[in-house]
Amino acid sequence: MNVQGVLSPIVAGAATGPTITNVSATPMSAAVSGGARLGIGRVVKRDTVLVKVVGSDGLIGYGEAHHARAANIVAHVVNSVLRDVCIGWPVDDVVGLWTTIYRMQLKSHGLGAATAMAMSGIDMALWDLRAKSAGWPLYRLLGGAARAIPAYAGGVALGWQPPETLVDEVRPLVEQGFRAVKLRVGDSPAADIVRVAAVRAAFADLTILVDANTEYSLADVRAVMPAFESLGVAWLEEPFPPHDHRSYATARTFGGIPLAAGENHYTRFEFHRLVEDGVIGVLQPDLSKCGGVTEMLRIAALGSAWKLPICPHTSVTGLNMAATIHVLAALENGGYFEADVSRGNLFRDGLGGVPYTVGRDGCVRPNEAPGIGLDVDEDFVAAHPFIDGPAFVDIIR
Repeated sequence: MNVQGVLSPIVAGAATGPTITNVSATPMSAAVSGGARLGIGRVVKRDTVLVKVVGSDGLIGYGEAHHARAANIVAHVVNSVLRDVCIGWPVDDVVGLWTTIYRMQLKSHGLGAATAMAMSGIDMALWDLRAKSAGWPLYRLLGGAARAIPAYAGGVALGWQPPETLVDEVRPLVEQGFRAVKLRVGDSPAADIVRVAAVRAAFADLTILVDANTEYSLADVRAVMPAFESLGVAWLEEPFPPHDHRSYATARTFGGIPLAAGENHYTRFEFHRLVEDGVIGVLQPDLSKCGGVTEMLRIAALGSAWKLPICPHTSVTGLNMAATIHVLAALENGGYFEADVSRGNLFRDGLGGVPYTVGRDGCVRPNEAPGIGLDVDEDFVAAHPFIDGPAFVDIIR
């Protein structure tokens, strides 16, 4: 049943331009051989969800919804529920559509995080479509400029390996132009300190960030904080799960390194506590999770009022990466871009176009083509169907 005919007279204004004629989501997978080990286990595949929005003028917008380690489920939310809400909606009315999805699915009795991720992909695709319709790169439509955005080398994994191997992995990135790198910690305090110390010894002027992927305890943070401070670590990211507000508040008293969080928080309604608690120093919303471009702008405005930088988490595909640069170019409090440097990420390299290029100044700049600036290869999409099963094996128990 298409419910848009019921919803339109109530919540959608009369369309004066193109309307949405179709919305679809495709779960995708790419097998990974010799994958990196993280706190949860060893990576064996990369998943993502590609969202496609078609306008009545024939233009197509693309977005990425985060896979949530259940990409088929997130895609099903788009295809079985949100699609019918979107059909017939004016392409230009992104705020109205966002509000309706929030009211119909996210506000009450909905799937929560799954809906936030699904609507993130739709919203990103709509902004891509709107900018293409205007003939402008997305950053220009958002009121930004083609400014240089500082980037750090991150992704999966840069960590959990012998110190000398880690140094060898970092070196070509520094030679490429990166002036900042994010290392994976959360193994054990002793092993993490040794690895960070090795990178610091090899690269005295490099900005080092660390990400524990929620694997630390309070005792772990108490143990690593003095060493990380002496090694000049610039932030400690997600030492705890996103709901563990008390541990974040306690850990903040252990030292002066800013705590970073936000990639696993959804919408401004969850970010407001991160801000108001006064504990988190760096906000990290993800365009494919937090509610899309529309909601990222709101989160950034909230952070700006408290003088907090927005250093977004980027996800699997080049769409998210390129769109993130566009958004950062339009933010007053935009910070680092997370440049995925993981080996063999087909969704970064093969989905279509080049999402970013790091200059010798360690910065990236937004694409100048209309929209997000990437042409999605539909043949590539068809060649990478979803693979059932977990993305991690050898789970640490």
